Order: sequence, then structure tokens, then C-alpha cells
Amino acid sequence: MKKETYDIAIIGGGCAGLASAMYAGRFNMKTLVLSGDLIGGTITLTDTVENYPGFKKISGLELAKAIKEHALEYEIDLKEETLISVERQKDLFFIKTNENKEYYSKTVLFATGTKFKKLEIKGEDEFLNNGVHYCALCDGFIYKDKVVCVVGGSDSAAKEALLLTQYAKKVYIVYRGDKIRPEPINMKRIEKNKKIEIINKTNIIQIIGSKNVNKVLLDNLYKGEKELLLDAVFVAVGHIPLSEHAKHLGVKTNKENEIIIDRESKTNIKGVFAAGDVVNTKFKQAIVGVGEGVVGVYSAYTYVNTKDFIV
Repeated sequence: MKKETYDIAIIGGGCAGLASAMYAGRFNMKTLVLSGDLIGGTITLTDTVENYPGFKKISGLELAKAIKEHALEYEIDLKEETLISVERQKDLFFIKTNENKEYYSKTVLFATGTKFKKLEIKGEDEFLNNGVHYCALCDGFIYKDKVVCVVGGSDSAAKEALLLTQYAKKVYIVYRGDKIRPEPINMKRIEKNKKIEIINKTNIIQIIGSKNVNKVLLDNLYKGEKELLLDAVFVAVGHIPLSEHAKHLGVKTNKENEIIIDRESKTNIKGVFAAGDVVNTKFKQAIVGVGEGVVGVYSAYTYVNTKDFIV
């Protein structure tokens, strides 16, 4: 083949992408990984992981590092570059990155993950990093002996609240639903933690302050008031799939913009696969994404070895 061509280009350097790279290396596939500037992905922002097989308790950063080191045991090209565009050229995919680099690959596996979803309310952008945050592990230490709140009712929101109790003197969980829905073990931890108070059936509709946040406006009364005094708001209301580049190739997504895959991690486009939080699997877990990535690489390996490529 005239052009230097990779067998597989893995877009994303989180758990799913790195595990995919490890398996691609084991299959002796010529492998490119474009990790962007956050190798390890969003799990590196998680304080404690207790549901990844083989590790009773490990930080997200340590887990990502272990998977990365395993992947680098094989001959893969891991580049801290960000995908700018990917186009189909005959049987190959033509890839451009933010470093003005160009690559060709026979297959592409999207493990692009997600970005934090915002509340889209007044004051959220104004007080970003001055009382509005999206990562307790990153910014919780700022609020030692302060009053903070977490917005959201998921297990992720619960874990954010529990982490914040290591610093703050009071942590509210503000949730629009009837009751929060963490994993049972984290629900028990919240119930035992005297620093945490849950405000259900309530939304924050405005974040207020001067230089920094000092209160929020609620849509329901709380102890007779619609204003809640606090020093910070940690937003944990979900994530937005980073699927735009896949959609540009014609890959089908659902109404949430998640990439639709089958049990072999195949998309509707031949030679294109996907795994991890960006896909339409309901149960978003590191171990699930890793499994999808490994299956996707096997599908890519089969595709590469059963097709005659035209450049």
C-alpha cells in the first residue's frame, strides 16, 4: 500500500480507548490513538472507584494509568492530539489533528466520551470557577469549612457530595425528582453522613453573587425561603456525548446523540466502531466501556483481515 496506513485509529484516550489500544496491540494491528489533552478521560476526575473488577478500591487516576501502562506494553502510537476532522477516502479514513498532522487508517473506533452537561441558568457561566464547578475532586478543596451544594440525583452526584464532605462543613444535594437514586452502598453512606442534607423536588433557577457565589434561587420553598445561602454549586446533572465527528461520517445516533452500536460494537458504517460513554449503552461504567472497546477492536481486526482495501 503506497500510503503509510494504520489498521485502526482510536479516537479517545479514556478507559475505553486505552483498553481498545491494548487489545489492538495484542492483535498486532498498526494502531493510532488520539487521546487529546486528557489521557485517561473523565474517570481521572473520580476520587474513588470501587466497581472495577480486580481492584477493591482505586482512584480513577490510578485506574486510567494502569490501563495506559498496559496498552503501552505493545507497539501502539499514542499521541496527545485532538481530532479536527475525519473523512472517507475510498476504503480509507483520512484524519487531521490540531497539530496539523495527517493520518490514514483502515478503520476508526470512536471512544470520544462525553462532556459535562450544564444547568443553562443565569449565573452559571458568570461564576464559572468562582463558585460554579463540575468536578469535586478538582475543586472541592477550595471550600474547606464552607457551605456547598451538588445539583443532581445520580450515583455520580452522590459520590460528588460524599467527596465534598471531606472539605465543606455542609453539603446540600438539590434534586428535581422525588428522591435521589445512587447505588445502594452510596445511599447508605449519605444517610449516615450528618453533613449532607437532601432537598428534593427542587431546581436551582439562578446563581447569585458578587465576585463569587453566595446564594442560589430555588423554584420551591425550602424552610420558608426560596434563597439558599452557600459558597459553591457543583453541577452533576449528566453528560453530553461527543459524537459530532462520527455523525459527520454518517454514523447513526439516537435522540440523545449517542452513537448506536450493535453487540459487536459496530456502527451502521462499515469500518467504523464505537465504545464507552459516547455510545447508546444505558449502563455507563468504565468496565462496560472497556468491554465494548475490546469487542470493537476484535470486529475491526476481523474487518481488516477479510477485506481487500482500495487506496
